[in-house]
Amino acid sequence: MNIKETMTNTRATKQGGSETSFRWWVTAIMALILSIGTWNPTGFHFLHYVSVSNPLSGFTPFAILIMLGLWLMAIRSIFQSLGLYGALFIVIMILAFVWGLNQYGLIDLKNFDQLGWIATIGMAIIIWAGLNASKIWKQITGVYSTDRIDDESSGS
Repeated sequence: MNIKETMTNTRATKQGGSETSFRWWVTAIMALILSIGTWNPTGFHFLHYVSVSNPLSGFTPFAILIMLGLWLMAIRSIFQSLGLYGALFIVIMILAFVWGLNQYGLIDLKNFDQLGWIATIGMAIIIWAGLNASKIWKQITGVYSTDRIDDESSGS
């Protein structure tokens, strides 16, 4: 299977529609760009750019507002889709995976660069899960919405 087939793999849904894998890849790339673009161990990231320049010059205020907006949307999607316990569960799973990699000597937890990449990619995974939690939940349970609906009669 080549990359094009992997990216555009199409499946039929129960309702007779079709769904491609492309959405999963796009959200993964978006999550990686947001996470790596905000901070990474190489020094080529948004926080470095803002810290070395005048925050009120040129397009810097615009860039700050765009980045803030993207993070607000990411955080909202994480907590709306996963909730606090779901987000904590994913963090614990990532930490357990990192612990296993460390136990097999594949990573060194004393190396700042490796820890930085682990944190950056881990955050991208959390963002990706927040963006796709409702789709994953739908595939597992058949229920699409993950929104909490309060009973109207209890408020009166």
